[in-house]
Amino acid sequence: MSNHPFCFFGRKPVLEALVAGKRFDKILLLKTAAGADIRELQRLAKESDIPVQLVPREKLDHVAGKYAKHREANHQGVIGFLSIIEYQHIEDVIDHVISQGRNPLFLVLDGITDVGNFGAIARSAECLGADAIIVPAQGSAQINAEAMKASAGALNKIFVCREKNLLTAVKLLKASGLRIFGTEMKAAHKIHEADFTIPCAIVMGSEGDGISKEVMKLCDENILIPMSGTTESLNVSVSAGIILYEVMKQRG
Repeated sequence: MSNHPFCFFGRKPVLEALVAGKRFDKILLLKTAAGADIRELQRLAKESDIPVQLVPREKLDHVAGKYAKHREANHQGVIGFLSIIEYQHIEDVIDHVISQGRNPLFLVLDGITDVGNFGAIARSAECLGADAIIVPAQGSAQINAEAMKASAGALNKIFVCREKNLLTAVKLLKASGLRIFGTEMKAAHKIHEADFTIPCAIVMGSEGDGISKEVMKLCDENILIPMSGTTESLNVSVSAGIILYEVMKQRG
């Protein structure tokens, strides 16, 4: 069966790739798929913290038609997207940053699903000195060729941590001595009033829903970007760039 450079189609190819230690960004699985091979596939994916999305056949057919070299390729209810970057463990990154004597700066993305925005954020983060980007395993943009292009290659240069539980990740950052800044349109403090010279993490939410309530409760301080125009809000990638520049300016 023919595969796209970043995709594997079919039960056997995906299962064999998992057994061989290939890292998948995510696996699409037909909702009604069953059998011993499917159970083994799900077990291996769970062991490797690879998100598995249960989807209807129409979704799989659309993806196969888009990525397969031959449109008649049979996905057999399974499509795996290979990771084009190597995800890091948040504990390892925190230890590395501290051991290097750096002033920690992490960017937490809660619900950013647009690959173009994600890539642009990664570009700004790498250019403006962020140590790592933290994303949830479920409900985050796929890091594919489009995201890599939007990042101008920055995704090859900055650590990316994919966490099963974003709440646990934020709690770990707090326990490691970082102050958590949440971005909110109705926040009490403007970004230039915040102290970014201390070890910190910036949490950015989606343009539609913002930061989830659970994550927002863990934030130590909420901040906003002051605006003078009449447009309600900025694009999330632009907002990230502005805030990260303020951090860099304060840190000299």
